[in-house]
Amino acid sequence: MVKISLENVQIFADVDSKPQFAPSTTTVADILTKDALKFVILLHRTFNETRKQLLKNRKLQQDQLDSGKINLSFLNETKEIRDDPIWQGPILAPGLINRSTEITGPPLRNMLINALNSPVNTYMTDFEDSLAPTWLNIVYGQVNLFDAIRDQINFTTPRKDYKLNKSFANSPTIIVRPRGWHMEEKHVYVDGEPISASIFDFGLYFYHNANKLISLGKGPYFYLPKMEHHLEAKLWNDIFNVAQDYLSIPRGTIRATVLIETLPAAFQMEEIIYQLRQHSSGLNCGRWDYIFSTIKKLRNDPSHILPNRDLVTMTSPFMAAYVKRLINTCHRRGVHAMGGMAAHIPIKDDESANNIAMDKVRKDKIRELTNGHDGSWVAHPALAPICNEVFSNMGTPNQIYFVPDVNVTEIDLLNTNCEGAKITTDGIKVNLDIGLQYMEAWLRGSGCVPINNLMEDAATAEVSRCQLYQWVHHNIVLQDTNEPITPEITAKILQEQVDILAAKSPVGDKNQFALAAKYFLPEITGEKFSDFLTTLLYDEIVTKKEKPIDIATLK
Repeated sequence: MVKISLENVQIFADVDSKPQFAPSTTTVADILTKDALKFVILLHRTFNETRKQLLKNRKLQQDQLDSGKINLSFLNETKEIRDDPIWQGPILAPGLINRSTEITGPPLRNMLINALNSPVNTYMTDFEDSLAPTWLNIVYGQVNLFDAIRDQINFTTPRKDYKLNKSFANSPTIIVRPRGWHMEEKHVYVDGEPISASIFDFGLYFYHNANKLISLGKGPYFYLPKMEHHLEAKLWNDIFNVAQDYLSIPRGTIRATVLIETLPAAFQMEEIIYQLRQHSSGLNCGRWDYIFSTIKKLRNDPSHILPNRDLVTMTSPFMAAYVKRLINTCHRRGVHAMGGMAAHIPIKDDESANNIAMDKVRKDKIRELTNGHDGSWVAHPALAPICNEVFSNMGTPNQIYFVPDVNVTEIDLLNTNCEGAKITTDGIKVNLDIGLQYMEAWLRGSGCVPINNLMEDAATAEVSRCQLYQWVHHNIVLQDTNEPITPEITAKILQEQVDILAAKSPVGDKNQFALAAKYFLPEITGEKFSDFLTTLLYDEIVTKKEKPIDIATLK
């Protein structure tokens, strides 16, 4: 066994902290054991320098795009991979053959139970965009998953009893989404720097649960977010190999679905599957993050201005092109091509509005089925029957056998012309309203937020702020007033929205709208462009203790 030192490992957090309703006898100390930490530390020390270099590569590419030195294109150096018709992904893994309806949500205990009780095939359990990464949220997310897998997740609050309707083995297959490569876990330091959040989330879940999941006839399955290059997928693959070797688990047991939610990744879909090969379980269309990334990458180019967010749909040329390419790519390589999110939630007090919303969901899922997707996402259990009904028309557990005859070009992927394109004052207000509401809730520890009858996560807030940056940066003229969008206009409307939202906040004076606005203001006036809102705001929710705990006291 490899000797791993915990010297220079520091945990600046309260390992005895608990949520309001301590859910079970499992504690943080049961998750942060010395052996589990040694495993996570091995992965971090082995791979963190590569992670940091890949993040530097992202910045270099963005600088080159901003200066006009390069354009996004298919890679010449990987042409042989794309042109080779022979290589395939692995045979489908247990519990991942039928993925026609996937529900998503954070690993909060009540939401875990509700999702596992839903009529879905799989459950994407999210440590990333729908979870504000407070220390309690992260470590008790691990506690909750540990308990769910062992059928000890039931718990009681003064208001309600929560319990699984059937055993975990017979419940939807869990697929965990760790945080992206850009994020750090600042409550744990290794050799003087914060640990990679991706490795922390993956490592703890895998170490504690991989063998148990295999014994239940499933496996350690993951969704991988925010990647921008196939070498970032290779990094995950290397980590998977070391992790499986460490626990004496056969290579290929891990399966990972990659979210194609960045514009550069759309040009490297085949390469990403190729890098993961024996661990690949396909690709997913992360629609809102993809819109965010498209604006982000092309923000300095005036020929790629996107209109009001409601006019950027899945039928917009660049969105339709990336969907077609993804399905064609996945099915030629024998892996799943997953559809995007239906973010609607039931509108309980307006039957007519609810019927309209549900009809939109049904039409969206029919479009995905017809395009060739093997399944799709829903954000609420009430939408699962709609998705089930639509995808039952496949007649088979998936339609990987169907390879659409399409030829998507580089020009197609960059065609950001949208039908009926317009930018209006209402477009500014909508972006500010959604961005502020999400950021304010995130700062209070909630990353999964119902806004205007939609379940929003970080991606929609990202679209809000980067659209506003783009419009101000290029001095776009509003179509309703014929006036240019200036920093003064966005700042004025921002303050108006803060006043409106703060006045009706359900938490009264405890609301965080002023703090959210402080961070939002430079972003929406063109003063700066941060890579991610989550990293911009993260320090506000870090509860770092002055002195680290004594590692020797851990189990």
